[in-house]
Amino acid sequence: MLTSNFLTLNNLGLVKNKHWAIYTTDLFDSRRFSHEISRRVLEEYFPELIDKKGELFSNAILDQLIEEESRHEIFELTEKEIRGIRTYSSGEQKKALLEYLLAKNPDFIILDSPFDNLDKQSQEELKQNLKDLAERLSIIQVLKRKSDMLPFINEVIQIKNDEITFFGSREKFLQQGAGEENFFFKGIIPSPENACEEIPNPLIKFTNVSVKYEDRQIVRGINWEVKNGEFWHLIGPNGSGKTTLLSLLTGDNPKAYGQDLMLFSRKKGSGESVWEVKKNIGYFTPSMTQLFRGRHTLKQMVISGFMDSIGLYQRPSTFQKQLANQWIELCGFSHLKSQPFVKLSKGHQCVTMIIRAMVKHPPLLILDEPSTGLDDYHASMVVALINKIAKESATSIIYVSHRSEPKLKPEFTYELIPGGYGSTGRAHDHRKNLINEM
Repeated sequence: MLTSNFLTLNNLGLVKNKHWAIYTTDLFDSRRFSHEISRRVLEEYFPELIDKKGELFSNAILDQLIEEESRHEIFELTEKEIRGIRTYSSGEQKKALLEYLLAKNPDFIILDSPFDNLDKQSQEELKQNLKDLAERLSIIQVLKRKSDMLPFINEVIQIKNDEITFFGSREKFLQQGAGEENFFFKGIIPSPENACEEIPNPLIKFTNVSVKYEDRQIVRGINWEVKNGEFWHLIGPNGSGKTTLLSLLTGDNPKAYGQDLMLFSRKKGSGESVWEVKKNIGYFTPSMTQLFRGRHTLKQMVISGFMDSIGLYQRPSTFQKQLANQWIELCGFSHLKSQPFVKLSKGHQCVTMIIRAMVKHPPLLILDEPSTGLDDYHASMVVALINKIAKESATSIIYVSHRSEPKLKPEFTYELIPGGYGSTGRAHDHRKNLINEM
């Protein structure tokens, strides 16, 4: 996020229809950037923007407004509506934020990773709104993924380690291959600590599963089977029921009771505990990193995966330490293993959390939007790691994301399709190019 100091400096001006991108990495410290070098950057790279007013469009600003609404019942984004902004979908929230900022009549607007957490339809709607907006004011887009660059951007600034490493036209930037990142792991993934018990097959089986909350049907007639070692991509627009399906899988949703749902060879509600279900699942979503705010090192975080604990509070075995070191070495993180987890970049945290989820080789690994907020290099690293796990382990993978990573290699896609009476499902077998309504 770019802070308000970045917006209120007096060295900003306006040339109509000129737009910029600031291409950054996971190591980009926007707060320090805004305080220490923003004036120099503005003077040198944005001379057209002098004494002009700007507004910041970002998830951080949206979160602040949502917090104000929750704590103080200040409904700045929805003053004309009865319901609060928390009840809006991600796309509706960002549309409301844009309208709120534009009501302040800015001369320019800064977009900080505007498409994060949006489904494809919401992304297209926002892109059209921004295209129309670009006709009447200047836009500065802050992005970490080259593919997210808006088509009307004229010039690009690239920042690495708080240093300007490129400034020039969009064409020259694209010609230099920025963002064309490739990552390869040397070696194979470590073996599990214990010999694998016989894994049930199928691992997961939904038979005509439906979920309804009061008068709202979420999913209807879901038939989905996940077998041993399969790699699935779960997709669907915001609100289609992806989170609902995941909560049924992890045992967190009481709506699973009474359904024809088999989890690891046992029918849901047959006497198993939530923890008996969870011990078979490795799970990661970026919001989990907020749970780990202690002084645990990267290595301690990986080891804690053996204990399923938040941090490391039990003495690990010598073999567990060795396995953790092998995973860390595989990822090229040996030089970071004594670093505090909280001080790692988002990319390093993401990879650490994935190998933490995998150290026990669980039957099922669920990855929920794992590449959100990552730059091109670290997203490539995460994709390569997921592909490697899929290829070299017996673990089944369910990968959930709106973003289509070009180099990700799932065997199957399960798509949730919204309808008037809840979402239905459709499976696509990429190996045979077959689509099955389910």
